[in-house]
Amino acid sequence: MSKYVGCNGCKDANADQFVVPFTMAFQPIVDLAKKRVWGYESLVRGQNGESAFDVLSQVTDENRYAFDQACRVKAIELAGEKMPSRSNAMLSINFLPNAVYEPKACIRATLAASAKANFSPRRLMFEFTEQEEMRDTDHVHHIVTEYRKMGFTTAIDDFGSGFSGLGLLARFQTDIIKIDMDLVRNIDKSPSRQAIVQGIMTMSNLMRFNVLAEGVETEAETRTLYKLGIDLFQGYFFAKPVVETFACEADLPALADDFAIP
Repeated sequence: MSKYVGCNGCKDANADQFVVPFTMAFQPIVDLAKKRVWGYESLVRGQNGESAFDVLSQVTDENRYAFDQACRVKAIELAGEKMPSRSNAMLSINFLPNAVYEPKACIRATLAASAKANFSPRRLMFEFTEQEEMRDTDHVHHIVTEYRKMGFTTAIDDFGSGFSGLGLLARFQTDIIKIDMDLVRNIDKSPSRQAIVQGIMTMSNLMRFNVLAEGVETEAETRTLYKLGIDLFQGYFFAKPVVETFACEADLPALADDFAIP
């Protein structure tokens, strides 16, 4: 018998079936070189103001699969309804590697939600975090490989922390690496952090993946990371996540023309 929950686990999955009904907040991902919103990460929140922790604490082995599916559908529904109509931005969805049973079968609800919302699946990015221990790295490798074949963008979140580190990148490769905020914090004052990020940028050129700096909070961090070759940014310096809201370029002062890129 498979160690993963079968596809019946997502039958009729929806945000209202959980003890803490949830919705999504959205945080912009910006391309600083082009001064545009590149995408939005969807982040779970309670419908009545509960934190992500309050929502995620209800996830168990029994409902993990249904929760993962419901989060995807909810994020896509909101993107189709509320993302600016002229936007071609990506929608980034966190997925739980230990919740996905078989990629080709489990993607059906996602594709159905995309079709219903008139949101192109080519604009979907799936990211998984190193901070969730992977029970079967071969299985995760299979997920990433199949998702890339299907045309989705894939990303490793929180790179530089968690369970796997460089070993995970040696095992398989995603389209984007999101540098963990612990490496970003005060990088302008830390030669060691700068050296590590420079090493990541060297790997990105050799292995052909893009790098995104997350958790950016200050102008000094932004300028330092940009000088190191990073174009994609996410963090409070640009915008905080807002429930069911998609901030556009005009809402982000850091993308204004008078922000001097070094």
